[in-house]
Amino acid sequence: MPEHATPLRRGWTTGTCATAAARAAAEALFGREFPDPVTVTLPGGQTPAFALAVTEWGEGPDGPWAAAGVVKDAGDDPDVTHGALVRARVWRGVPGGGVTFRAGPGVGTVTLPGLPLPVGEPAINPVPRSMIAQAVGEAAAAAGQPADLVVEVGVENGELLPSAR
Repeated sequence: MPEHATPLRRGWTTGTCATAAARAAAEALFGREFPDPVTVTLPGGQTPAFALAVTEWGEGPDGPWAAAGVVKDAGDDPDVTHGALVRARVWRGVPGGGVTFRAGPGVGTVTLPGLPLPVGEPAINPVPRSMIAQAVGEAAAAAGQPADLVVEVGVENGELLPSAR
């Protein structure tokens, strides 16, 4: 790096922001307060904390749910979702079903074979899925509950963002 250059400011992936939102929502669903900031564990072991921009509670056809949102900061290497509100809504799933995923508003679904996900699944890549499952699983374990949860990930106005087609 040249002497006069400054290091790039670190940013976060959409998946990491979704993980933080899902962790906060799961904590709230299990009767604790929304943690703010909420801390998540990255694949390399780092534990960044994220401020919550939105918190919500509700009741749906599947029972109570909790939701949280984090504004994505992509740092000095921004992508199309930089500045977007990444949301996660969590509710209890089928007993024994583990963690399942749904595409919320602004998140697409896989439409063609060739990705490491089946057609029809939410377009949430394997590493973020693993991070989210670990985070909500930890929240469930801390509450003495099974991690049978549905996690719906959304990006506010995501359908209006330019795509990489």
